[in-house]
Amino acid sequence: MKSYAELSRLIQNEPLPCAVVDLDAVDANVDALLKATGTSSKKIRVATKSIRCPDLVRIIQKKLGDRACGLMTYTATETAFWASEGERDLLLAYPTMSAHDARLLATINREGVTAAVVVDCEAHLAPLADAANAAKIAMPCIIEIDLAFHPLGTLVHLGVRRSPLRDAAQVVALAKKIAATCGLTFHGVMGYEAQIAGVSDADLSARAMKSASRADVAASRKKIADALASAGLTLAVFNGGGSGSLASSAKEDCLTELTAGSGFLDSHLFDHYDALDLTPAIFFALQVVRRPTDDIVTCHGGGLVASGKSGVDRLPIPWLPGGLSLLPLEGAGEVQTPIALKNGQIVELGHPAFFRHAKAGELAEHFNEYLFVRGDRIEERARTYRGLGHSFLG
Repeated sequence: MKSYAELSRLIQNEPLPCAVVDLDAVDANVDALLKATGTSSKKIRVATKSIRCPDLVRIIQKKLGDRACGLMTYTATETAFWASEGERDLLLAYPTMSAHDARLLATINREGVTAAVVVDCEAHLAPLADAANAAKIAMPCIIEIDLAFHPLGTLVHLGVRRSPLRDAAQVVALAKKIAATCGLTFHGVMGYEAQIAGVSDADLSARAMKSASRADVAASRKKIADALASAGLTLAVFNGGGSGSLASSAKEDCLTELTAGSGFLDSHLFDHYDALDLTPAIFFALQVVRRPTDDIVTCHGGGLVASGKSGVDRLPIPWLPGGLSLLPLEGAGEVQTPIALKNGQIVELGHPAFFRHAKAGELAEHFNEYLFVRGDRIEERARTYRGLGHSFLG
């Protein structure tokens, strides 16, 4: 990992704020995520939501080599963008009821791209079928299943609120409905174990919950795969996993592929995962412009707060130089962010302070370009989605 002095020298002539991606750290993280899969040869689908910079996605794909399969996208318009960029294997991981989106997906598939879309109820099928039939193509559909952990039945829900489908019979019924609908094809299943992949091992209770949930997730996925096979329904894709659960998901025979995204950049919500040895790879730099007291300096900008449940873990964290911390009564502000110094530490006015965002992909919504650094130089100025004029979910 690069030092404060190294990063400061690299950006000394850049306007601040700026965003920096350390490609050496990205390479190390790709290796670490592949190592986490153990002896598995399962391919990895890159989740673009966690990257949002085309050049960076391509760098990660190249580093993955023959372990890369396709891309997991998050809107129909983003899916169309990647099809226009030459990608041929796309999985839209969120359902849509929009006729416009359905027509866009139909057009992509008509052009020879496999652009599958997630569904989890019969209502999702009609707009897709209408667009597919108008385009005279078959739209590949992937059923998303719920893998939340319910240790006390319906009283406790540990996970995200996505699909309503938990029971194998429900999944088989919807798969049969898809297969029987003109214009649609049953392409596979997706199940994301957020309570494992997205929760760190920072305390004993989290470790215990994740350990119990892993067995539940594996059993659920196997039961669904077996039920579909018994019904004569072929799975082209059974997608699972996330950066934080690759080690366990890679062991499941029923999965055909895994997904990873944030782990490639190691945003700070990915600190404290026992099974991962990741290196922070993405930062934003703010200019230090004020010194209100001897032990506090104030940066210009900084209020880049992550989505999700409100809490201090959604705030960016000061990273370099080491020993800095946010003030509990101010946090990170839109136009200024004060940071406390430690034990007589000095940060000069006009110098940068480097921060890490809580979520990897969301940083790209605030910057037009990323400075790719490798070794002792800036290798590339890479446009983010924002820099390319795209706001796919804005």
